[in-house]
Amino acid sequence: MVSFHRRPSGWLRTLFAAIALVPSAVLAQAIDQETDRVPGLPEPSIGTSLPRALADPAGVRSALARRGVVFAVNYIGEVLGNPTGGLRQGTFYDGRLEVAVQADLEKGIGWPGLSFFANGYQIHGQSISATDLGVLMPVSFIEADPATRLFEVWLEQKLWDDRLSIRFGQLAVDSEFMLSKGSEAFLNGTWGWSALTDLNMPQNGPAYPLATPGVRLAIKPDDSVSALIGVFNGNPAGDCFYTQDPQVCNPDGLLFPLDAPPLLMAEAAYSYNQEPDGLAGTIKLGGYYNFGHFVHQAIISGGVQIQFARAHPLGVDGDHGFYGVIDQMIYRVPGEGDLKGISLFGRVIGAPDRNPSTLYWEAGITFAGLDASRPGDVLGIGFAYTGISPDVSDIEKALGRAVIANYEALLEVSYIAEIVPGFTIEPDFQYFWNPGGHVKLPNDPTQAVPDAAVLGVRTTINY
Repeated sequence: MVSFHRRPSGWLRTLFAAIALVPSAVLAQAIDQETDRVPGLPEPSIGTSLPRALADPAGVRSALARRGVVFAVNYIGEVLGNPTGGLRQGTFYDGRLEVAVQADLEKGIGWPGLSFFANGYQIHGQSISATDLGVLMPVSFIEADPATRLFEVWLEQKLWDDRLSIRFGQLAVDSEFMLSKGSEAFLNGTWGWSALTDLNMPQNGPAYPLATPGVRLAIKPDDSVSALIGVFNGNPAGDCFYTQDPQVCNPDGLLFPLDAPPLLMAEAAYSYNQEPDGLAGTIKLGGYYNFGHFVHQAIISGGVQIQFARAHPLGVDGDHGFYGVIDQMIYRVPGEGDLKGISLFGRVIGAPDRNPSTLYWEAGITFAGLDASRPGDVLGIGFAYTGISPDVSDIEKALGRAVIANYEALLEVSYIAEIVPGFTIEPDFQYFWNPGGHVKLPNDPTQAVPDAAVLGVRTTINY
């Protein structure tokens, strides 16, 4: 594993800060050499609809591409409001500017199979989830404390015709693990990094907006079978007291803690019916184990923590969870190219009772490219459930509370309208049952936070 300092000094800090300030769209895997397309454009990119002088200013983009360097700029801006329910009603704007750079070091320095990646964010605006709703499943996956921060920075070595790859550096678990293809159609953050892992892992786990030092091994013996194994620092914010905000403890992403107990992730995937006219499907099975020391505790309304009456006084060593993911196409639009049609997806995650959440599941359906005149449009309908540990409910009943925690549920309907490649507008509707897992109102302990509806619209530009 590469050796990172807790606080990079001198030139190293300057380098990381520069990367973060040159704040992604998914980078192109190869440089497109078509004469009518600027080399080095991400896929998709609004640059394909711009004059060449704007898509490739002064020829910088194409010059970098010839040397194996690709950069991408992504901006997401959204307005979200809850007309009913929650802690209060309101409307907020939040946004995220991201810049990423990827370098093929075989082209750059002649090292076969080696690549470099780094990205960073400028996050601004206000979180409706924290301010108005108090929900466990955040309304938007870009919500975070306002900051300019480095996210991931890593080197990856591919071997054996790309059947094996080793990635090491500052990594985020939610970039590769536990993901469903169907999650790409939605705004809510739980479709990526689930509410269960966010609640149960120390400092919310090594996921957006906090990456952490780690190493990941990917194996793909053939086109249908693959596996991921990763070891990550378990505390992405380092020595941060449990009452503190981890994003405040690591405000710029330049803290690289290495002294926390490790988090082990493992996942195996099987893909089938991948032929051009097949109904493609993928099944994933995985799990995680955190080697830290844990006490039986629940996170309930307002971040209050309680220790269970029947908990072991010294706690327990280690915590774990298991998950399964499925993506299954049920109708495919005839023709070759990208997968278009109707697909089902689902995911289930389980964890021991001593955790705040013991069960999470989601299911949904997506409709992609069904209208030939709008091949980039996607409609998504999904339902997610975050179950609160029975231990939490038991403790609240023993305390005689009027409002007992049980679960939070979410329905989301979202439509991604592609204006041009790289520019989308996404109206969205979300409805929450039992915000916060069925918790009391701050000013009335006898009443639960009312169910809430959220309406919003997001604009995304990839350049």
